Amino acid sequence: MASASLQNRNRRVGAYALLGALAMLGLGYASVPLYRLFCQVTGFNGTTQRATDADAAQTKVSPITVSVRFDGNLDRNMPWDFKPLQVTQTVHLGARSLAAYSARNLSDQPITGRASFNVEPDTAGKYFKKIECFCFTEQTLQPGQEVRMPVSYYVDPAILDDPDGKDIEQITLSYTFHEDRTVAQAASKPLDQAANPR
Repeated sequence: MASASLQNRNRRVGAYALLGALAMLGLGYASVPLYRLFCQVTGFNGTTQRATDADAAQTKVSPITVSVRFDGNLDRNMPWDFKPLQVTQTVHLGARSLAAYSARNLSDQPITGRASFNVEPDTAGKYFKKIECFCFTEQTLQPGQEVRMPVSYYVDPAILDDPDGKDIEQITLSYTFHEDRTVAQAASKPLDQAANPR
């Protein structure tokens, strides 16, 4: 009888251990999207915020200005030329502004890129609102193709109410383009394999 009770207890402990291991595995897979969501909501680590035209229209424009500096970088293996078309802009807090970057594919094949971005200082991330941005989707450039990529944004005047943000005089918006290899791999699959995935 004691042996049967011990076996039941061992089974329960084994089941709990298995459930714990599966939960940890699930959290491991979910950690990247959850971290990204956390950064987008809080502006942590210089993550900018998304806004709509309606948000911009409802934001009161302040007479106070801030300088926005633009930076463009490429992953080491990315065969593009990528740069901002303006070095800085002086903008009124709350005023919708437009900046642009240029990108050119220097390779002899189509390349799809995706931009990662951040804002410095980190404190400004939650107040830097992007309405439209090339960074929201991947960008495919044909061989030799050059494009202009606009960014529509504003800096929320609420930054003045933040003790860590009210004295910021310049905000740097930085992008780094990486090749999106998942798109290239999908495009290189034979048609019958792409049509009938296993």
